[in-house]
Amino acid sequence: MKTLVTGATGRLGTKVVDTLLKTVPASQLAISVRNPEKAEGLRARGVEIRQGDFDRPETLDTAFAGIDRLLLISADGDNETRIRQYTNAVTAAERAEVKFIPACRTQRKARLAPTHQASEDAIMKTGIPYSFLHNNWYLENEIASIQGVMAGAHWVTSAGNGKVGWALQQDYAEAVATVLVGPGHENTIYELSGKLLTQEELASELGTVLSKEVHVQQVDDATYADIMKGTAVPDFVISMLVAIQQGIRQGALEMESHDFRNLLGRPATPIRQALTQLVNGISQTKYLNLLKTYRS
Repeated sequence: MKTLVTGATGRLGTKVVDTLLKTVPASQLAISVRNPEKAEGLRARGVEIRQGDFDRPETLDTAFAGIDRLLLISADGDNETRIRQYTNAVTAAERAEVKFIPACRTQRKARLAPTHQASEDAIMKTGIPYSFLHNNWYLENEIASIQGVMAGAHWVTSAGNGKVGWALQQDYAEAVATVLVGPGHENTIYELSGKLLTQEELASELGTVLSKEVHVQQVDDATYADIMKGTAVPDFVISMLVAIQQGIRQGALEMESHDFRNLLGRPATPIRQALTQLVNGISQTKYLNLLKTYRS
C-alpha cells in the first residue's frame, strides 16, 4: 500500500509525516510538494519525494500515480485559489484511481470552512472513499499572543465569551495519521476538538504556567484591528484575524467531541501541559537566537 501526503513541508504536514514514519516503512510513504528541494531531509530518511503543484494539474498526474491513500492538507491562498487547487487535486486523484482520501479542514462554521466544504463536495462526487477530519483550532495559532504576554503585554481579544477547542498540532497530526493508514475509516467524519475554553480561561491557564497574572483585554473588532496594525501585521492578515475573532464570538469553534479519544485512545493533550510545551519552546528559541547573536 502506497500512501502520499500533500503539503508535507507545512506545519501540520511535517508532523503527520514524522508520526507516520514511527510505524510505516519509509518505502511505503511518498510526499507531494511544490518545491522538492525543501524536502531533502525526508528524502534522506527514505521517503519518496514527488513534485506536485496544485496550480499545475499535469504535475499531479505523476505525483499521484500508483497511490492508494492520499492525504489532502489545505494550502494557503484566498478562497478562489483554494477552491481551484482543491478541484485540481481531487480531479487528479480520481484520474489516478486513488482508493482513499482523508482531508483536513477547519470546523464547519469557521471562516475558512467554505473552501474546505467545496473540497469535500468534490471528493464525494468522485465516489472515492473518504474521511473528513474537522480540526477545531491549533493552540500554536496563539503563539504570538503568548509571546506578547511573556513580554508583559495583555491578552488582547475581541472574541468575547466564545469558546474554542484548542489542541496541539501534534494531537491533530497523530489523529490524521491514524485515519490515513488505519483500517475502518472509509466514509467517516471526525470532529477533532480539545476541551472548550473561553479566552479568559485560556489566559488563566497560561498565567498558571507562567506563574503570573495574565490580564485579558476585551475590545471591539475595530480596536482589535487597530492594535494588530500597531504590531506591523499586514492589512490582509488583519482582516482575516478580525474575521476569526468574530467567528469565535459567534460560536464557530464551539464544537467539542470525543473523537480524539476515539482515534487515539486518549483525549487531546491537557491545555496546561500543552501551554507548557509551547512556552518552553518559545523560551528555548529565544535562548538559541540570543546565543546565535552573541556568537556572531
